[in-house]
Amino acid sequence: MRAGVVVAAHPGVEDLAVRAEELGLHSFWINDTPMVHGDPFVALSLCAKATRRIRLGLGVTSPALRSAPAAASGLASLNALAPGRIICGVGTGNTARRTLGMRPTTTATLENFTTALQDLCAGRSTVYREGDRVRDIRFLHSGAHVNTADPIEFVVAALGPKAVAVAGRRNTGLISFGLLDPTAWHALHDARRHAAQDTPRDVDSHTDSYVVTSLHLLDEDQDPYGDAARDATGHLVLSLLAFAADTAADTPAFAERLGPEEREAVRRFLDRRGTTATAPDRHTKLYPNYLGRIAPRDRDLVLPSLMDTLALVGTRDDLLARITTLEQAGIDELLIQPVIDPPTEMAQLAKLLA
Repeated sequence: MRAGVVVAAHPGVEDLAVRAEELGLHSFWINDTPMVHGDPFVALSLCAKATRRIRLGLGVTSPALRSAPAAASGLASLNALAPGRIICGVGTGNTARRTLGMRPTTTATLENFTTALQDLCAGRSTVYREGDRVRDIRFLHSGAHVNTADPIEFVVAALGPKAVAVAGRRNTGLISFGLLDPTAWHALHDARRHAAQDTPRDVDSHTDSYVVTSLHLLDEDQDPYGDAARDATGHLVLSLLAFAADTAADTPAFAERLGPEEREAVRRFLDRRGTTATAPDRHTKLYPNYLGRIAPRDRDLVLPSLMDTLALVGTRDDLLARITTLEQAGIDELLIQPVIDPPTEMAQLAKLLA
Protein backbone atom coordinates (compact mmCIF):
# COMPACT_ATOMS: atom_id res chain seq x y z
CA MET A 1 0.00 0.00 0.00
CA ARG A 2 1.17 3.52 -0.77
CA ALA A 3 1.64 6.09 1.99
CA GLY A 4 1.08 9.82 2.32
CA VAL A 5 0.56 12.57 4.87
CA VAL A 6 -2.03 15.31 5.55
CA VAL A 7 -1.11 18.51 7.41
CA ALA A 8 -2.46 22.00 8.02
CA ALA A 9 -1.04 24.97 6.13
CA HIS A 10 1.57 26.82 8.14
CA PRO A 11 4.87 28.64 7.56
CA GLY A 12 7.58 26.12 6.80
CA VAL A 13 5.18 23.44 5.57
CA GLU A 14 7.31 23.06 2.46
CA ASP A 15 10.11 21.65 4.64
CA LEU A 16 7.78 18.84 5.69
CA ALA A 17 6.93 18.21 2.04
CA VAL A 18 10.62 17.92 1.19
CA ARG A 19 11.12 15.47 4.06
CA ALA A 20 8.11 13.43 2.94
CA GLU A 21 9.58 13.23 -0.55
CA GLU A 22 12.96 12.16 0.82
CA LEU A 23 11.23 9.39 2.77
CA GLY A 24 9.60 8.10 -0.41
CA LEU A 25 6.03 8.95 0.53
CA HIS A 26 3.63 9.10 -2.40
CA SER A 27 1.60 12.21 -1.56
CA PHE A 28 1.50 15.29 0.65
CA TRP A 29 -1.89 16.92 1.37
CA ILE A 30 -2.97 20.25 2.85
CA ASN A 31 -6.33 20.77 4.60
CA ASP A 32 -8.79 23.32 3.21
CA THR A 33 -10.58 24.62 6.31
CA PRO A 34 -10.32 28.43 6.02
CA MET A 35 -11.50 29.45 9.49
CA VAL A 36 -9.18 26.99 11.24
CA HIS A 37 -6.10 26.55 9.05
CA GLY A 38 -3.97 28.59 6.66
CA ASP A 39 -4.60 28.79 2.93
CA PRO A 40 -3.84 25.52 1.12
CA PHE A 41 -3.11 27.07 -2.26
CA VAL A 42 -0.38 29.24 -0.77
CA ALA A 43 1.05 26.25 1.10
CA LEU A 44 0.87 23.91 -1.89
CA SER A 45 2.58 26.51 -4.10
CA LEU A 46 5.53 26.54 -1.71
CA CYS A 47 5.55 22.73 -1.65
CA ALA A 48 5.41 22.58 -5.46
CA LYS A 49 8.50 24.75 -5.80
CA ALA A 50 10.40 22.83 -3.10
CA THR A 51 9.73 19.28 -4.37
CA ARG A 52 10.18 17.34 -7.60
CA ARG A 53 8.35 14.02 -7.33
CA ILE A 54 5.80 13.80 -4.54
CA ARG A 55 2.15 14.29 -5.44
CA LEU A 56 0.43 17.28 -3.81
CA GLY A 57 -3.16 17.04 -2.59
CA LEU A 58 -5.85 19.55 -1.67
CA GLY A 59 -7.90 17.83 1.01
CA VAL A 60 -10.65 18.77 0.51
CA THR A 61 -12.26 21.81 -1.08
CA SER A 62 -15.95 22.48 -1.62
CA PRO A 63 -18.38 24.50 -3.75
CA ALA A 64 -19.55 26.04 -0.48
CA LEU A 65 -16.06 27.52 -0.03
CA ARG A 66 -14.86 28.40 -3.52
CA SER A 67 -16.43 29.03 -6.89
CA ALA A 68 -15.55 26.60 -9.64
CA PRO A 69 -13.66 29.22 -11.72
CA ALA A 70 -11.56 30.33 -8.73
CA ALA A 71 -10.83 26.77 -7.59
CA ALA A 72 -9.98 25.64 -11.13
CA SER A 73 -7.64 28.58 -11.61
CA GLY A 74 -5.84 27.72 -8.38
CA LEU A 75 -5.55 24.04 -9.33
CA ALA A 76 -4.37 24.70 -12.89
CA SER A 77 -1.85 27.21 -11.55
CA LEU A 78 -0.51 24.59 -9.14
CA ASN A 79 -0.39 22.18 -12.06
CA ALA A 80 1.88 24.64 -13.88
CA LEU A 81 4.25 24.59 -10.88
CA ALA A 82 4.09 20.79 -10.39
CA PRO A 83 2.92 19.29 -13.70
CA GLY A 84 0.90 16.12 -13.30
CA ARG A 85 1.43 15.99 -9.52
CA ILE A 86 -1.77 17.63 -8.31
CA ILE A 87 -4.65 15.82 -6.56
CA CYS A 88 -7.86 17.67 -5.77
CA GLY A 89 -10.21 16.36 -3.11
CA VAL A 90 -13.76 17.69 -3.27
CA GLY A 91 -16.59 17.36 -0.79
CA THR A 92 -19.76 18.93 0.54
CA GLY A 93 -17.72 20.98 3.00
CA ASN A 94 -18.84 19.17 6.10
CA THR A 95 -16.22 20.46 8.55
CA ALA A 96 -15.23 23.60 6.66
CA ARG A 97 -18.86 24.72 6.54
CA ARG A 98 -19.57 23.81 10.15
CA THR A 99 -16.64 25.90 11.33
CA LEU A 100 -18.63 28.82 9.86
CA GLY A 101 -21.77 27.76 11.69
CA MET A 102 -23.28 26.65 8.35
CA ARG A 103 -24.47 23.35 6.98
CA PRO A 104 -22.71 21.45 4.18
CA THR A 105 -23.84 21.88 0.61
CA THR A 106 -25.82 19.26 -1.32
CA THR A 107 -24.38 16.38 -3.29
CA ALA A 108 -26.06 17.78 -6.43
CA THR A 109 -24.07 20.99 -6.01
CA LEU A 110 -20.96 18.92 -5.34
CA GLU A 111 -21.46 17.00 -8.57
CA ASN A 112 -21.88 20.18 -10.63
CA PHE A 113 -18.75 21.61 -9.00
CA THR A 114 -16.74 18.45 -9.68
CA THR A 115 -17.86 18.39 -13.30
CA ALA A 116 -16.87 22.03 -13.76
CA LEU A 117 -13.44 21.50 -12.21
CA GLN A 118 -12.78 18.42 -14.35
CA ASP A 119 -13.78 20.29 -17.48
CA LEU A 120 -11.88 23.50 -16.79
CA CYS A 121 -8.72 21.79 -15.58
CA ALA A 122 -8.67 19.68 -18.75
CA GLY A 123 -8.98 22.76 -20.97
CA ARG A 124 -12.63 22.21 -21.83
CA SER A 125 -15.54 24.63 -21.57
CA THR A 126 -18.14 23.99 -18.90
CA VAL A 127 -21.57 25.18 -17.83
CA TYR A 128 -21.46 27.77 -15.03
CA ARG A 129 -24.54 28.95 -13.12
CA GLU A 130 -25.18 31.89 -10.84
CA GLY A 131 -28.82 32.13 -9.88
CA ASP A 132 -30.89 32.18 -13.08
CA ARG A 133 -27.95 33.06 -15.31
CA VAL A 134 -26.17 30.22 -17.13
CA ARG A 135 -23.03 30.64 -19.20
CA ASP A 136 -20.44 28.47 -20.92
CA ILE A 137 -17.02 29.35 -19.51
CA ARG A 138 -13.44 28.26 -20.17
CA PHE A 139 -9.94 29.47 -19.43
CA LEU A 140 -9.17 32.48 -21.61
CA HIS A 141 -5.44 32.14 -20.98
CA SER A 142 -3.02 29.25 -21.19
CA GLY A 143 0.67 28.59 -21.63
CA ALA A 144 2.68 29.99 -18.72
CA HIS A 145 -0.45 30.98 -16.78
CA VAL A 146 -2.05 27.59 -16.16
CA ASN A 147 -1.46 23.96 -17.11
CA THR A 148 -4.44 22.13 -18.59
CA ALA A 149 -2.37 19.57 -20.48
CA ASP A 150 -1.17 17.41 -17.60
CA PRO A 151 -3.98 15.57 -15.80
CA ILE A 152 -5.19 16.47 -12.32
CA GLU A 153 -6.47 13.61 -10.17
CA PHE A 154 -9.85 14.16 -8.49
CA VAL A 155 -11.21 12.34 -5.44
CA VAL A 156 -14.57 12.75 -3.72
CA ALA A 157 -14.82 12.78 0.07
CA ALA A 158 -17.43 10.17 0.94
CA LEU A 159 -18.86 8.18 3.80
CA GLY A 160 -22.27 7.42 2.35
CA PRO A 161 -24.04 6.44 -0.88
CA LYS A 162 -24.87 9.90 -2.27
CA ALA A 163 -21.29 11.19 -2.39
CA VAL A 164 -20.03 7.78 -3.58
CA ALA A 165 -22.49 7.96 -6.47
CA VAL A 166 -20.94 11.29 -7.49
CA ALA A 167 -17.52 9.62 -7.53
CA GLY A 168 -18.91 6.82 -9.68
CA ARG A 169 -20.64 9.09 -12.19
CA ARG A 170 -17.61 11.40 -12.43
CA ASN A 171 -15.06 8.55 -12.53
CA THR A 172 -13.12 9.91 -9.57
CA GLY A 173 -11.43 8.25 -6.64
CA LEU A 174 -12.58 8.32 -3.03
CA ILE A 175 -11.15 9.79 0.14
CA SER A 176 -12.58 9.16 3.60
CA PHE A 177 -11.62 10.39 7.06
CA GLY A 178 -11.17 7.81 9.81
CA LEU A 179 -13.01 5.02 7.98
CA LEU A 180 -11.05 1.88 8.89
CA ASP A 181 -13.83 -0.68 8.51
CA PRO A 182 -13.01 -2.99 5.55
CA THR A 183 -16.68 -4.00 5.22
CA ALA A 184 -17.68 -0.36 4.81
CA TRP A 185 -15.03 0.12 2.13
CA HIS A 186 -16.26 -2.92 0.21
CA ALA A 187 -19.74 -1.34 0.24
CA LEU A 188 -18.39 2.03 -0.93
CA HIS A 189 -16.50 0.45 -3.80
CA ASP A 190 -19.52 -1.59 -4.85
CA ALA A 191 -21.67 1.55 -4.82
CA ARG A 192 -19.12 3.47 -6.88
CA ARG A 193 -18.92 0.70 -9.48
CA HIS A 194 -22.70 0.59 -9.71
CA ALA A 195 -22.94 4.36 -10.20
CA ALA A 196 -20.15 4.28 -12.82
CA GLN A 197 -22.02 1.91 -15.14
CA ASP A 198 -23.48 4.75 -17.21
CA THR A 199 -20.45 7.07 -17.03
CA PRO A 200 -19.61 8.67 -20.40
CA ARG A 201 -16.35 7.46 -21.89
CA ASP A 202 -14.92 10.99 -22.16
CA VAL A 203 -15.02 11.59 -18.39
CA ASP A 204 -11.55 11.74 -16.83
CA SER A 205 -10.78 8.50 -15.01
CA HIS A 206 -8.69 8.03 -11.87
CA THR A 207 -10.30 5.91 -9.18
CA ASP A 208 -7.82 5.39 -6.35
CA SER A 209 -9.08 5.25 -2.77
CA TYR A 210 -7.48 7.08 0.16
CA VAL A 211 -8.14 6.80 3.88
CA VAL A 212 -7.05 9.48 6.38
CA THR A 213 -6.13 8.33 9.87
CA SER A 214 -3.36 8.54 12.44
CA LEU A 215 -0.75 5.92 13.22
CA HIS A 216 0.93 5.15 16.52
CA LEU A 217 3.52 2.39 16.70
CA LEU A 218 3.75 0.58 20.03
CA ASP A 219 6.52 -1.36 21.66
CA GLU A 220 5.52 -4.89 22.70
CA ASP A 221 4.81 -3.91 26.32
CA GLN A 222 3.36 -0.42 25.70
CA ASP A 223 -0.20 0.50 26.74
CA PRO A 224 -2.33 0.94 23.58
CA TYR A 225 -4.52 3.42 25.47
CA GLY A 226 -1.81 5.25 27.42
CA ASP A 227 -1.09 8.96 27.28
CA ALA A 228 1.25 8.66 24.29
CA ALA A 229 -1.34 6.81 22.22
CA ARG A 230 -4.11 9.22 23.26
CA ASP A 231 -1.98 12.23 22.34
CA ALA A 232 -1.20 10.73 18.92
CA THR A 233 -4.84 9.94 18.09
CA GLY A 234 -6.77 12.45 20.19
CA HIS A 235 -7.16 14.97 17.37
CA LEU A 236 -9.19 12.43 15.39
CA VAL A 237 -11.34 11.44 18.36
CA LEU A 238 -12.05 15.05 19.35
CA SER A 239 -12.97 15.86 15.74
CA LEU A 240 -15.66 13.18 15.93
CA LEU A 241 -16.88 14.47 19.29
CA ALA A 242 -17.05 17.99 17.87
CA PHE A 243 -19.09 16.78 14.91
CA ALA A 244 -21.45 14.80 17.16
CA ALA A 245 -21.85 17.78 19.49
CA ASP A 246 -22.45 20.19 16.62
CA THR A 247 -25.05 18.03 14.89
CA ALA A 248 -26.84 16.63 17.95
CA ALA A 249 -29.71 19.11 17.74
CA ASP A 250 -30.32 19.59 14.00
CA THR A 251 -29.11 16.20 12.67
CA PRO A 252 -29.34 13.82 15.64
CA ALA A 253 -28.97 10.55 13.70
CA PHE A 254 -25.19 10.47 14.01
CA ALA A 255 -25.07 11.07 17.76
CA GLU A 256 -27.84 8.53 18.27
CA ARG A 257 -25.64 5.82 16.72
CA LEU A 258 -23.04 6.33 19.45
CA GLY A 259 -22.99 4.18 22.55
CA PRO A 260 -23.70 5.45 26.07
CA GLU A 261 -20.03 6.07 26.87
CA GLU A 262 -19.50 8.01 23.65
CA ARG A 263 -22.65 10.10 24.19
CA GLU A 264 -21.42 10.94 27.69
CA ALA A 265 -18.09 12.02 26.17
CA VAL A 266 -19.98 14.33 23.81
CA ARG A 267 -21.83 15.84 26.76
CA ARG A 268 -18.59 16.41 28.65
CA PHE A 269 -16.97 17.85 25.52
CA LEU A 270 -19.76 20.42 25.19
CA ASP A 271 -19.55 21.29 28.86
CA ARG A 272 -15.77 21.62 28.75
CA ARG A 273 -16.00 23.93 25.75
CA GLY A 274 -18.56 26.09 27.52
CA THR A 275 -21.37 25.71 25.01
CA THR A 276 -24.48 23.68 24.23
CA ALA A 277 -25.78 21.64 21.32
CA THR A 278 -28.30 24.39 20.47
CA ALA A 279 -26.19 27.53 20.97
CA PRO A 280 -26.10 29.47 17.67
CA ASP A 281 -22.44 30.35 18.21
CA ARG A 282 -21.34 26.84 19.22
CA HIS A 283 -19.05 26.58 16.21
CA THR A 284 -16.81 29.25 17.76
CA LYS A 285 -16.33 27.04 20.83
CA LEU A 286 -16.20 23.55 19.30
CA TYR A 287 -13.67 23.98 16.49
CA PRO A 288 -10.69 26.05 17.76
CA ASN A 289 -7.53 23.95 17.37
CA TYR A 290 -9.47 21.52 15.19
CA LEU A 291 -7.20 18.59 14.26
CA GLY A 292 -4.45 20.11 16.40
CA ARG A 293 -2.60 18.51 19.30
CA ILE A 294 -4.97 17.94 22.20
CA ALA A 295 -4.52 19.41 25.66
CA PRO A 296 -3.55 16.93 28.41
CA ARG A 297 -6.78 17.74 30.26
CA ASP A 298 -8.77 16.32 27.34
CA ARG A 299 -7.10 12.89 27.35
CA ASP A 300 -10.04 11.41 29.24
CA LEU A 301 -12.28 12.23 26.27
CA VAL A 302 -10.14 10.07 23.99
CA LEU A 303 -12.08 6.86 24.51
CA PRO A 304 -10.49 3.51 23.64
CA SER A 305 -13.54 2.57 21.56
CA LEU A 306 -13.13 5.66 19.37
CA MET A 307 -9.36 5.20 19.14
CA ASP A 308 -9.94 1.67 17.84
CA THR A 309 -12.51 2.93 15.31
CA LEU A 310 -10.64 5.94 13.91
CA ALA A 311 -6.92 5.28 14.29
CA LEU A 312 -4.22 2.68 13.79
CA VAL A 313 -2.53 1.91 17.11
CA GLY A 314 -0.52 -1.24 17.72
CA THR A 315 2.72 -3.10 17.36
CA ARG A 316 4.31 -3.42 13.94
CA ASP A 317 2.64 -6.78 13.36
CA ASP A 318 -0.74 -5.46 14.54
CA LEU A 319 -0.55 -2.48 12.20
CA LEU A 320 0.57 -4.50 9.20
CA ALA A 321 -2.32 -6.93 9.72
CA ARG A 322 -4.88 -4.10 9.82
CA ILE A 323 -3.32 -2.37 6.84
CA THR A 324 -3.43 -5.61 4.87
CA THR A 325 -7.17 -5.94 5.45
CA LEU A 326 -7.66 -2.35 4.25
CA GLU A 327 -5.61 -3.04 1.15
CA GLN A 328 -7.72 -6.12 0.47
CA ALA A 329 -10.80 -3.89 0.75
CA GLY A 330 -9.48 -1.75 -2.10
CA ILE A 331 -7.62 1.04 -0.28
CA ASP A 332 -4.74 2.27 -2.41
CA GLU A 333 -3.15 4.78 -0.06
CA LEU A 334 -2.92 5.31 3.68
CA LEU A 335 -2.74 8.99 4.68
CA ILE A 336 -1.74 9.90 8.21
CA GLN A 337 -2.41 13.22 9.94
CA PRO A 338 0.50 13.65 12.38
CA VAL A 339 0.39 16.18 15.22
CA ILE A 340 3.01 15.21 17.83
CA ASP A 341 6.22 14.99 15.80
CA PRO A 342 5.41 14.98 12.06
CA PRO A 343 8.92 14.16 10.76
CA THR A 344 9.22 11.17 13.12
CA GLU A 345 5.68 9.98 12.43
CA MET A 346 6.26 10.24 8.67
CA ALA A 347 9.46 8.24 9.02
CA GLN A 348 7.64 5.53 10.98
CA LEU A 349 4.98 5.31 8.27
CA ALA A 350 7.55 5.10 5.49
CA LYS A 351 9.51 2.39 7.30
CA LEU A 352 6.36 0.41 8.14
CA LEU A 353 5.18 0.30 4.53
CA ALA A 354 8.59 0.02 2.89
